[in-house]
Amino acid sequence: MRYLLDTTFVIDHLRGDPVAVTRLASIVENGDEPFVCDVVACEAWTGAHDDFDADLVGLLRFVEFVQAGPAQARRAGRWRADARQRGWTLSSPDALIAASAEALDAVVLTRNVRDFALTSARVESY
Repeated sequence: MRYLLDTTFVIDHLRGDPVAVTRLASIVENGDEPFVCDVVACEAWTGAHDDFDADLVGLLRFVEFVQAGPAQARRAGRWRADARQRGWTLSSPDALIAASAEALDAVVLTRNVRDFALTSARVESY
């Protein structure tokens, strides 16, 4: 199985949250594939202590990095437009994360399941 790690997961793992640490270990032990996308990396770096945050660098080197392309940008934009027409707000970052996960046939691993409810991406909490 493929998992796109959401920023909440990355931050929890970096903080040593036992559930997140155990979950990533389980993903690896099961032969599943963890990914992060450019949006998650950007958000994680926003909270980093400095440009050389060893823990973040180590985690980002460990997981595969993917980037949204034009098709994912279009998908994310359409989800945002649909949400807006219904009077709801879907953030650009969450839409791009969901579109990236969907393109990978991956599950978004997050604590904030509700953030992705306006998309068709598969989502799992931890």
